Amino acid sequence: MNPTWRFLFAHPAHPIALGFGSGLAPRAPGTVGTLWAWLVFWLFREGFSDTQFALVLAAALAIGWWACTATARHLGSADPGAIVWDEVVAFWLVLWLVTPAGFWAQAVAFVLFRFFDAAKPGPVAWADRLFKARGGAAPGWAQGFGILFDDLVAALCTLLVIALWRWWW
Repeated sequence: MNPTWRFLFAHPAHPIALGFGSGLAPRAPGTVGTLWAWLVFWLFREGFSDTQFALVLAAALAIGWWACTATARHLGSADPGAIVWDEVVAFWLVLWLVTPAGFWAQAVAFVLFRFFDAAKPGPVAWADRLFKARGGAAPGWAQGFGILFDDLVAALCTLLVIALWRWWW
């Protein structure tokens, strides 16, 4: 089932999980969701201290777990492509930890994150498989967490590459 604008507003979890509509993009919804996350970060980050932003991230993860689980159940799929809250929260984490990086450094972080999220090399592929439903079972809380988990691992891989690059150069 491909979600529609009507689906987006049919349940309170849907707007969150679908990145407030960015997950409805007909092509590359994960990339569109990540771009939306970047825009929101630029608009709102300055208004938060590090402690406050850490609390925002924690709340976004907790609420996102619920929203991703409910939306996956409603879509009848363990990890629908339209669910982009995982990209949003993971990329917020990346941007928060690389800040005060300028635009071009953030653009590199964007490209790295999208590579790790889409290509799923090594640890990201492991994280993606870890919480998959077995035998066509309906998506549950474990699968909802799994939707978020592989993107958090992609974020950590992105941050590791950036840290190694900074250390090396």
